[in-house]
Amino acid sequence: MSTTPLLKVENLKKYFPVKKGMFGKTVGYVKAVDDVSFFVNEGETLGIVGESGCGKSTTGRVLMRLLEPTDGEIEFDGKNLASLSQEEMRKTRRDIQMVFQDPYASLNPRHTIGKILEEPLIVHGISDPQERKKKVREFLEIVGLNEYHAKRYPHQFSGGQRQRIGIARALMTNPKLIIADEPVSALDVSIQAQVLNLMQDLQKEFNLTYIFIAHDLGVVRHISDRVAVMYLGKMVEVADSEQLYEKPLHPYTQALLSAVPVPDPDFQKEQIIIEGDIPNPADPPTGCTFHTRCPFKMDICTKVTPQLTEQTTGHSVACHLHVGQVDNDIKQLEGSL
Repeated sequence: MSTTPLLKVENLKKYFPVKKGMFGKTVGYVKAVDDVSFFVNEGETLGIVGESGCGKSTTGRVLMRLLEPTDGEIEFDGKNLASLSQEEMRKTRRDIQMVFQDPYASLNPRHTIGKILEEPLIVHGISDPQERKKKVREFLEIVGLNEYHAKRYPHQFSGGQRQRIGIARALMTNPKLIIADEPVSALDVSIQAQVLNLMQDLQKEFNLTYIFIAHDLGVVRHISDRVAVMYLGKMVEVADSEQLYEKPLHPYTQALLSAVPVPDPDFQKEQIIIEGDIPNPADPPTGCTFHTRCPFKMDICTKVTPQLTEQTTGHSVACHLHVGQVDNDIKQLEGSL
């Protein structure tokens, strides 16, 4: 696995305007993604986790420019995606593909599987019908389906088979990066493992880089090299997978991990209960956005937004509780007074 960043994201923001009244006057903004920075090395899997509504799926769509970013830079393979024209971005999508959460909604029910899989090739200029059909056969077999499946329609497949088709479609253009948005959350647990193992095998075979978006921390641990935890549009902790699961630093990460079920009835672990509801993203709390639900809240938490700071090699956290973080934040607070 290379340590060269294939994707580098800096200060990414996506705000949705809140409109009211007869004339649709903008009265505020929902900060779905708020000043997010991270990188993904070539050949690795970065897992992005968090509760529903934390901004992880929006982040994936902004990276693909399916949603236009409000601000920030997205550098992919030496190109700044945020500054590309629509036509240039369309060509770049040959190297960035997406696997969606609902394998049925993402497939056109009126088209055969063969036509669905040929479509990316047509869009990206492969005009020879024989070559397209050959690739369709090849990738159906790679994801564990058969050649005759190309003549069938999406409703004739199970959920797991449809997700395999979605993965095959993403692979058709030989991409470098695949953004998988909750690709197994709609599947049975027994099928989830099959799809995850398939994705890992494909990663080795085609040297793929993944951004794996999910809310299930058990699934993320199985497939990810590094994990980024999001809360209310911000990254609150980023670390190597094993490091994060063995020693989580942020109270939010600790609470999420304490809720993961353990397959041992005799093992009792302390569960951390997060009080209250997720705040309104159109009116987030001042300072640390988690302070309204945090059991370790301090006075500084309500006033100063903690920055994502590296605590140990490869392990960063945005929390006032940790060494080095408080000193920096107090200086920031004093400077603003």
